Amino acid sequence: MKTKNLVFMALLLGIGVVLHAVVPPFFFGMKPDMLLVMMFLGILLFPEKKHVLMLGLAAGLISAATTNFPGGQLPNVIDKTMTAYIFFGMLLIITKFRYSTVTAAILAAVGTLVSGTIFLTAAFYIVSLPAPFLALFLSVVLPATIVNTAAIAVVYPITQTIMKRSKLAY
Repeated sequence: MKTKNLVFMALLLGIGVVLHAVVPPFFFGMKPDMLLVMMFLGILLFPEKKHVLMLGLAAGLISAATTNFPGGQLPNVIDKTMTAYIFFGMLLIITKFRYSTVTAAILAAVGTLVSGTIFLTAAFYIVSLPAPFLALFLSVVLPATIVNTAAIAVVYPITQTIMKRSKLAY
């Protein structure tokens, strides 16, 4: 791994932590996970298995440390690690359109739905949910999907340009 790639991925996760901290909760203490957006962005920019593992575990541990969800520490680690590999798998399947902003937005939407489902399922079995699964899915995961999709659609082309100009990737 190149040091500059590690630093860039760490910056993405750092930005994700700040966004995760400032986004207010909107239903039973749950809120959209902006750290997830940065994890997706890191995987899109550095699509290698070792990076996926590092990003997934780091995002999971950071989410676990900053979660407002009661008992959400272990579900966060499970969710981010599994979601990172599922997202990476989807990215590998669609290699022809890999660098498209539309592809990135679609992957982020599907990835957020997968992440929310994994998190809620893990939380259900490990600590229980503060509200019915469907209510949480409809009131938190779906709005988070919209926010994350829009965020990737805006941020991904900008970071692609930065990466090309700074010769960090490609």
